Amino acid sequence: MRVSPALRRWSSTLVLGAALALGATGADAKKQDKKAAPIVADPYPSTYKSYPGTPTALVGATVYDGRGGRIENGVVLFRDGKLQAVGGADMAIPEGYARIDGTGKFVTPGVIDIHSHLGVYPSPGVDALADGNEMTSPTTPDVWAEHSVWPQDPGFTRALANGGVTSLQILPGSGNLIGGRAVTLKNVPSITVQGMKFPGAPYALKMACGENPKRVYGGKGQKPSTRMGNMSVDRQAWIDARRYMDGDHSERDLGKDTLEGVLKGEILVQNHCYRADEMAQVIDMSKEMGYKITAFHHAVEAYKIADILRENDICAAIWADWYGFKMEAYDGIPENAALLANAGACVVIHSDDENGIQRLNQEAAKAQADGRRIGIDIPDAQVVGWFTYNAAKTMGIGEKTGSLEVGKMADVVLWNGNPLSVYSRPEKVWIDGALMFDAQDARRRPVSDFELGQPGEGDVK
Repeated sequence: MRVSPALRRWSSTLVLGAALALGATGADAKKQDKKAAPIVADPYPSTYKSYPGTPTALVGATVYDGRGGRIENGVVLFRDGKLQAVGGADMAIPEGYARIDGTGKFVTPGVIDIHSHLGVYPSPGVDALADGNEMTSPTTPDVWAEHSVWPQDPGFTRALANGGVTSLQILPGSGNLIGGRAVTLKNVPSITVQGMKFPGAPYALKMACGENPKRVYGGKGQKPSTRMGNMSVDRQAWIDARRYMDGDHSERDLGKDTLEGVLKGEILVQNHCYRADEMAQVIDMSKEMGYKITAFHHAVEAYKIADILRENDICAAIWADWYGFKMEAYDGIPENAALLANAGACVVIHSDDENGIQRLNQEAAKAQADGRRIGIDIPDAQVVGWFTYNAAKTMGIGEKTGSLEVGKMADVVLWNGNPLSVYSRPEKVWIDGALMFDAQDARRRPVSDFELGQPGEGDVK
C-alpha cells in the first residue's frame, strides 16, 4: 500500500513525540531514583565489643565520682560492664564479687581526653606520615578523622597505662577553618578503628580560627590571609550548607552533609580558638548561621569572657599553663581554669599532645594550684571532673561515662595515691568492667609492637 508524504510526516511526528515522552519519563525516573538514594548517617559503624570482665568490688578507697562528690572509705561495685553501686563502707558486698582492697588509694572515673590527635599524628619515633591535616582547602568538612586513625599508635597504650585514659576524642588538625569530623574512641587494643569507636557517640566537627588558617593559606597566596578572611570563608560555607539543606539532596556533597548535621544539632562543634575577642565573634557568627558551639579548645584567653561562655553554655577545653608560643597565645595565664570555674563556666583540661595525655590529672592539679595562689580554692572533687565528667559531657557521652553513677559504663581507675599528686599513677584501669591495665601484673600491660622503635640510619635494613 502506498503511503502519502503527509501521512509519513504525521506518523514520524507521532514516533518522535513518543520517543521524547519516553525519554522524559526515563529521565524523570532516574531523577526520582537519585532523590531516593538514602544518606546513611553512620556508614562506618562501631564494632566495639567490651573485653570480658569479672564482677569487682573496690573497697576502702577514697572515691571521687566525677560530679563533685567525694566518699571516704568508699565502695564501688561493677559487673557485666556496668556500675552497680557506689557508696560508703556500710554497703554490703554481694556474693561472687572479686574484692580489691583500696585502702590508702583513690578511685575515679576513667580519664577522658577531649582533644587528642593520637593515631592521626603518630607518636615520635614511629616512621609514619602524619594524617591529621588535609591542608588542601580552607574548608574540608568532607574528611573524617577516623579514616586516618592508626590503631597501633603506641600513644594509645601509653595513655592507658600512664594516664588512666579510657576514652578520647580524635580531631583533625587546625590548619583549616573547617577541618573535618572528629571521632570518639574507647581506648582498647583493636586491629580496626571501628573496633575502637565509642558506641553511640555523636560526631563532632573540628573548626579553627585565628593564626593557623590565615598563616597556612596566606602563605599560599590565597584566601583567607587575614582574620576577616577567616570569618568571610566560614560564613559563606554556612550559607552554602543551608542552601544544600533546604534542597532535594539529588546531588550528594560529603562536606555539606556534615555541615547540615551541625545545623540540625546532630553533630557537635569543637572549635580551636585562642583570643577572647575572636571567640566572641565566632559566637555571634554561630547565632547568625544557626548552629551551636559545644566548646572552644585551647581558649587561652577564655578567662576574659567567662561570663559569655557561661551564658551561652560553651565549655572551655584548655591546657593548664601553655602560653606564649605564638602571638595569639601571649595573653594566656595559668589561672585560666580557676577563673573560669569561679565564674561558673564549664572547664575541661585537654592535652593536644601525645605526652600531655599521659598526665591530665597532673595538669588539672597544676591549674588548681595556680588558682589557690590567687585566692580561688577549687575543691579536689570538682577538679577531678575537669578530666572526667566535664569532658564526657562536652563530647556528648556524659549519659554513658565520665562519672561513677549506677548504670553507666564501668570505666574506672584505681590510683595508688591522690590523683592530684605528681607522685600518683594508675594502678589498675577498667574499661567497661574489663581490667585493661594492671601495674602489678605484666600480663595486663598492653604494649604496641611499635614501642620497639625503628631502625637507625646506620642499621641494616
